[in-house]
Amino acid sequence: MSDDRQERLLRIGVPSKGRLAELSAQLLGDAGLSFRRTERTLFARCKDMPVEVTFLRTDDIPVLTSEGAIDLGITGADLVAESGAEVVHRLDLGVGSCRLALCVPDDASIDDPRKLAGRRIATSFPRITRRWLADRGVESHFVELSGSVEVMISLGVADAIVDLVETGSTLAANRLHVLDEIGRYETVLIQHPGLHDTALADRIVRRLEGIVIARSWSLLEYNVPRTRLAEAETITPGFNSPTVMALEDASWCAVRAMVKRGEVHGVMEKLEAIGASAIIETRIGNCRL
Repeated sequence: MSDDRQERLLRIGVPSKGRLAELSAQLLGDAGLSFRRTERTLFARCKDMPVEVTFLRTDDIPVLTSEGAIDLGITGADLVAESGAEVVHRLDLGVGSCRLALCVPDDASIDDPRKLAGRRIATSFPRITRRWLADRGVESHFVELSGSVEVMISLGVADAIVDLVETGSTLAANRLHVLDEIGRYETVLIQHPGLHDTALADRIVRRLEGIVIARSWSLLEYNVPRTRLAEAETITPGFNSPTVMALEDASWCAVRAMVKRGEVHGVMEKLEAIGASAIIETRIGNCRL
C-alpha cells in the first residue's frame, strides 16, 4: 500500500444503484455527509467533511473494504458473510432486513434438510449454505448462480434453492416454500481492518448511530392527572427516565418521554385509559444516547 494513503480523503463505498443506493444516500445525508452525484461518476466529495464517497457494486464492497481500497463500506451483512472478507463490523444500519432461506417445491417429499444430501442446490450464497449444511452433516452439489434462482427447479437444474426471501410472494408464484431459515441479515457499515487513523471513522460511525437509533424512537408528550402520574411513568419509563413538569393547574402535570416507535400506538391507548390527554408523538430525527 502506498504511503500517500493517509493524505487522501477518507473513502466510503456505497452501492451504485438500486434501493440500497437510495437508502445509503439518505442515511449519509441525514448524518451530515451530504454529496452530489453527477451521472456516471464514480466519486463524490462530501461538502463539510474530508470524506469521499465511491459508488460500487454492492457485492464488491466487502472485498474492496478488506483490501483497503475503501475505508468504510455500506453493504449487506449477507454479502459480507458470503465473501469471507476480513473486515471490521462497525454498525448495523437498521435497513434492508432480509432472511436467507432453504426452499423446496411444494410437491416435494423433502421435509428435512438432511434429505438434501447428494442433491442439487441452486444459490448465490454457496459459502454460507455449504457451512450451514455441513453443521448438519449434509453434503450437497451446488449450482452457483449470480442471478435469480427461483426458476432453477422448474428448469430441472436443482432440487432446492437457497435465496433471500422477503414477502414470500415470489416463492408462491414458483410453487416453492421455505423448508428452513439459514440466517437473517441487514445492511451494515464495515471498516478496513488496517485503518490506522480511526478518529474520523469514529465520528462518522457516531453520527450514523445517532440516526439509526433516532429512527427507532419517538418523543411522546402528554398531560396526565398528578394522581395517575406513577401509572403513567410505568407506561412511559423513557430512555433513562421521563421528564415531568408542573402545569398551571396543580392537579395536572406534563410528561415527556422517549418511546419505541413500534410501541407508540399501544402506549397511547394505555395512557388514554388512565386519563391522559393532549398526547402528541414527535418523530426524532437525530439523537445521542
